Amino acid sequence: MSSKPNGESIAIYPGTFDPITNGHLDLINRGLCLFDKVIVTIAINPGKEPLFSLDERKEMILECYTEEDRVEVDTVSGLLVEYAAQRNARAIIRGLRAVSDFDYEFQLALMNRKLERSVESVFLMPGFRWIFISSSIVKDAASHGGNVGGLVPEHVEKMLIDKYR
Repeated sequence: MSSKPNGESIAIYPGTFDPITNGHLDLINRGLCLFDKVIVTIAINPGKEPLFSLDERKEMILECYTEEDRVEVDTVSGLLVEYAAQRNARAIIRGLRAVSDFDYEFQLALMNRKLERSVESVFLMPGFRWIFISSSIVKDAASHGGNVGGLVPEHVEKMLIDKYR
């Protein structure tokens, strides 16, 4: 992979981030070790009914990186690989938690390569302490009054408590 014209290596990290978890943060931080910039890209999916608004999700993510100017937050509603090319990103970061994730992610990576050869898919595994976490599991636990402290940033935990109150 060669650098983009401005010399900056950019990666896109897509997801719904409803809400962002410590597992997501782990992958963003791993991405920052590999790339100059990570654009956390909130995917807008009309088929999903998120718990948090788009603005709330953006704010959750931005609050995690107030001291880090190499993280940007944006949204996308079309083809992610086209968005990545428009933003001069050289990679799309995808997280793999379990073998079951691989089949879908592999197919998606092959389709993205077919659509845009200049953008690579980079698969990262979160640290073992985050391997079981997903936004869905966190929301389910929080909706039943479960303690999700340590699974999400403190400000996100407070927002979850407020939503389910």
